[in-house]
Amino acid sequence: MEIGELLGSGRSAHVYAIDGDRVLRRYRESVDARREAAVMAHVARHGFPVPDVYPGVGEGRATDLVMRRLSGPTMLRALIDGKIAPEEAGRVTARLLRQLHTIPAQVSGDPRDRVLHMDLHPDNVMLTPGGPFVIDWCNSREGRPGVDCAMSAVIIAQVAVDEDSEFVVPAREMLVALLGELGGAMDYGDGLEQAKVRRAADRSLSAREVGLIDAARSLIKELQAG
Repeated sequence: MEIGELLGSGRSAHVYAIDGDRVLRRYRESVDARREAAVMAHVARHGFPVPDVYPGVGEGRATDLVMRRLSGPTMLRALIDGKIAPEEAGRVTARLLRQLHTIPAQVSGDPRDRVLHMDLHPDNVMLTPGGPFVIDWCNSREGRPGVDCAMSAVIIAQVAVDEDSEFVVPAREMLVALLGELGGAMDYGDGLEQAKVRRAADRSLSAREVGLIDAARSLIKELQAG
C-alpha cells in the first residue's frame, strides 16, 4: 500500500491520503486500532454517521486504520471560518450524542449501557455534503450516556474559561447551546465528576489544559443553575 500526502496530525496519530477514496490513520504509539475499527463498524450498522472502515486493508499493522476519505471541513475549521454559528455547532454536537446513545453496547450485559465516544468535540466532527460525520474513536468505551455528554461539555468549557483563547465567547455560546439541546441527557452529578477525572487523566493534555478543568466544571454547574 502506497501512502500519500500527510492530511493532518492529531495528538496521537497522523492521517495520510491513500487515494481519492481512502485515508490511513496511523497511531504514533503502540495503539491497537482494531478495537476502534470494531466500534466504528458497530455504530455504522446502527446508522450512525462514521467513515466506512476497511478491515484487513493495508500493511497489517495493528496501529493502522484505513477509512473512507470524507469531503468537507471539521466543525472546528468551519467555526473558525464563520461557516457555522457556535449555537448551531452546539446543537449539532448534542444531537450526535443523543443519536449515538440510542446504540446498545457491544460487550456490556447491562441494558443501560451504551456506546460512548468520550471525545466528541468540534475537531472530531466532519461537516460533509451528506451531513456531519464523527471521527477519532480511540477513546470510545461503553457505559452510561450521561458521562459522554459531560465529557463533551467539559472539553468545550475548557476553551470557554481559557482567558488566553480568542474563542472564549464562541465556546461559551456553543456550550450553552449544547447543554440546552441535551436537556435531561446531561448528567451534572456523577457523570460530570467522572468526566472531570477522566479528562484530567488524559496524558495528551498539557499541565495548563489540565489546570482549566476545575474552572470548566464550575462554569457548567453555573450554567445549570442559571
